[in-house]
Amino acid sequence: MGNGKYAARKMVRDAKKFRWSDSHFTRRASGLDLKSDPLEGAPQARGIVLEKVGVEAKQPNSAIRKCVRVQLIKNGRQITAFAVGDGAINFIDEHDEILVEGIGGRLGRSMGDLPGVRFVVTKVNNVSLHEMVIGRKEKPRR
Repeated sequence: MGNGKYAARKMVRDAKKFRWSDSHFTRRASGLDLKSDPLEGAPQARGIVLEKVGVEAKQPNSAIRKCVRVQLIKNGRQITAFAVGDGAINFIDEHDEILVEGIGGRLGRSMGDLPGVRFVVTKVNNVSLHEMVIGRKEKPRR
């Protein structure tokens, strides 16, 4: 099809039609990323710790990263969150209430050598995990 004097309408129609071939547009337009997001678009969410788990790092690294399985309060979904810091896992116990946020990888996916872990723990029982790790605050007794 040429681009003659009256071809503008067809070009607009085709542009709209072929946008659906673009995977980024399709996912955004049909809201797939929001549907599959456990936090439902929110920056942070609260949850209850179910268990502590060790996740093996991907090649070429060799480590067991300390993570926790969390059940979100808002929708009951279960996610895995990474406990950042040396000995940070010792400040987290089962049935603690924690605050999780995205790990900051590309397009909301996992980051670095952690397969399938997309969230980090920021607070435990409403106290910053980082402050507890560096020894500035103590974990509250409940």
